[in-house]
Amino acid sequence: MHFNADKKQPSLSKIHICLLTEVVADLFNESKSPEGPTRTQLHDDAPLAARLRPRDLSEYVGQQHILGEGQLLRRAVEADRFNSLIFHGPPGVGKTTLAHLIANQTESRFVNLSGVESNVAQVRAAIEEAAVRRKLHNTTTILFVDEIHRFNKSQQDVLLPHIERGTIRFIGATTHNPFFYINSPLVSRSMLFELEPIPTAELIRLVHHAVSDSERGFGGQGITITDDAAAHLAGQSDGDARKCLTALELAVLTSDRKDGDPLVITLEVAQESVQKKALVYDGDGDGHYDTISAFIKSIRGSDPDAALYWLAKMIVAGEDPRFIARRLVISASEDIGMADSNGLRVAMAAFDAVEKIGMPEARINLAHATVYLATAPKSNRAYAAIDAAIADVKNGATLAVPPHLRTKSRKASAERTGHLSSEDLTYTYAHDSEDGYIPQAYLPEGKRYYQPSSNGLEQRVKERLDHLRGLFEAAQKNK
Repeated sequence: MHFNADKKQPSLSKIHICLLTEVVADLFNESKSPEGPTRTQLHDDAPLAARLRPRDLSEYVGQQHILGEGQLLRRAVEADRFNSLIFHGPPGVGKTTLAHLIANQTESRFVNLSGVESNVAQVRAAIEEAAVRRKLHNTTTILFVDEIHRFNKSQQDVLLPHIERGTIRFIGATTHNPFFYINSPLVSRSMLFELEPIPTAELIRLVHHAVSDSERGFGGQGITITDDAAAHLAGQSDGDARKCLTALELAVLTSDRKDGDPLVITLEVAQESVQKKALVYDGDGDGHYDTISAFIKSIRGSDPDAALYWLAKMIVAGEDPRFIARRLVISASEDIGMADSNGLRVAMAAFDAVEKIGMPEARINLAHATVYLATAPKSNRAYAAIDAAIADVKNGATLAVPPHLRTKSRKASAERTGHLSSEDLTYTYAHDSEDGYIPQAYLPEGKRYYQPSSNGLEQRVKERLDHLRGLFEAAQKNK
């Protein structure tokens, strides 16, 4: 680098000095790995889940819908053709691990930030360092932000120009729906992939591998596990590999045995290592909304068994019982409606019981209402009718109230003007008829919104309404 002594040279900031120091250290292989200890640096007493982290994509468990041969993410990584990725899914399904593997596969430097702990200054520093490294020795940096939904709008916006310039490759991970919790500009610049809970069968294979792996697991230590014990650990883990391996490690480390004696992890031992199943259920995120959606759709689909399961999941997870009761009241009118109007009474009674009795006893009332609504005949015709009427009010010409339906003072005013005849202003009292019905128009243009079904008690409503509408049409023809 050439310096002109006659000109004042710009001073280097502290951050640039630090960056240059780190880059020089990198050239001599003296820098520490940015993500902490490498796989070979892990101590023997590191947690089993950490020791068994996959070293390449071939060891990765699950997510075959995006990583299987020929799938989009697999092709993008193997071709090294991606700029920004967002992974979303429940805990323990491998979001962070997958980001590490992509960095290794693409020979990129990996920088790990946390949406909970990191701030804008740290983000800017990481980006500036990435720019220096790229310029000095063409190093690609993957900036991984875990819990990206924890960043506010301004923090997320900091990333945008640097993603577009290619200064960094961004990978974000979140347990929340990115369309709701991540800024639209960042979502639009990213490839989104949903990671699913790991299938039980794959977790069972992972357990057996951990027991037999002599390099990173318990292989060569005289430890075996029964099939039913492995199935129990996998089943209780809810698709979470970290939780599954932690439970296995606890079963091994807490078993009483002498050095050198064989150890068999039985079903009883496995059950003791998982005292209580922790449900994957976030009270304000996807777990909350997906489960209540499945609950209501099961009621609508007349499947009481499925509805009871989703109800049980919400109860065990600690969902607010009043929230469940409110949804039952809505479903009683939205899905059962006129086919069985008692459904609304039952749902309201369950809501009242929840308020007055409380949990855990109110679970019985919730179950009562759930089974009643799920097995009741279904009709959404009243719900559809009001939405159609609202759409007409919003989008069409507002209809005037017919003269004969107006208040007495309004009718008297219209009569004095002489624009309307007495016949136009005459309202006939329906109860003057023996059967309580007199053919009379109550809505201009004869618009119909409610079309009753033939389901349940609504069949009787349909028959009576068809009869009354027939009388009205006959009266109109005879005018």
